[in-house]
Amino acid sequence: MSLAQQIAVCHQYLNNRTETFKVRYGLILGTGLGPLAEEIEEVHRIPYAEIPHFPVSTVEGHAGCLIFGYLAGQPVVAMSGRFHYYEGYSSKEATFPIRIFKALGVERLLISSAVGSVNGEMNAGDIILVRDHINFIPDHPLRGKNDDRLGPRFPDMKDAYDHALNNRVEAKAKAMGLPIHQGVYLALQGPNLETPAEYRMAHILGADVIGMSTVPEVIVAKHAELPVLVTSIVSNKCWPLEEIVETSLEDVLGVVEKASPKLSALVKTLLEEEML
Repeated sequence: MSLAQQIAVCHQYLNNRTETFKVRYGLILGTGLGPLAEEIEEVHRIPYAEIPHFPVSTVEGHAGCLIFGYLAGQPVVAMSGRFHYYEGYSSKEATFPIRIFKALGVERLLISSAVGSVNGEMNAGDIILVRDHINFIPDHPLRGKNDDRLGPRFPDMKDAYDHALNNRVEAKAKAMGLPIHQGVYLALQGPNLETPAEYRMAHILGADVIGMSTVPEVIVAKHAELPVLVTSIVSNKCWPLEEIVETSLEDVLGVVEKASPKLSALVKTLLEEEML
């Protein structure tokens, strides 16, 4: 079955399950950001395991369900938990939900994640708006025969991120008293955290934060002409090197849990004021 056929089957299934609930925004809620899903006025909740051709989350902190409902008065579909290359999925499989969001009529995709900071001015708990990326994940989501119905063979990534929107969001966050920065995201395959030498490399390359997701999703969104806003929470500081401490998943979840109400407040404000 081709990718287009898989999308059609999945789309039809979700339309039947949700009675063609009309969505406007798509949300990807990454590590530790599940609490925002609890604030959605839920209309439908569908476990990933029940959705045709959908992968299944295997990572702690990722609930693994698709939620349709209202957040700040806006109709949304939210992924409570995402998929990663390090889980064993190909990048094409991990980004399949982006194709479904496009088919469902999503107008803008909001992506969130937890990241490590390789910029000394970005501290644990700070919010990051991604303005560009460097992709080191070794499997490309557009690899293989291109289906022109889904997007162009060679999508240009120059405007993958909306800089004018980022600037408006940054101004709004600062007006709300939230710690926020804009930065470059370096995507690595994981699942191990990086070595000090790798943190040094990322810093030299011009990255501000490091993560194990997001970038393949942005690439596919750009391919599908689906605008994105990418936000991250710094879960651990990785620069300067003398400030690095050994970090566990529990440490990451703890930091993000404390910081996630700030990001949730920002997202809800953006939706309420229709800034997106």
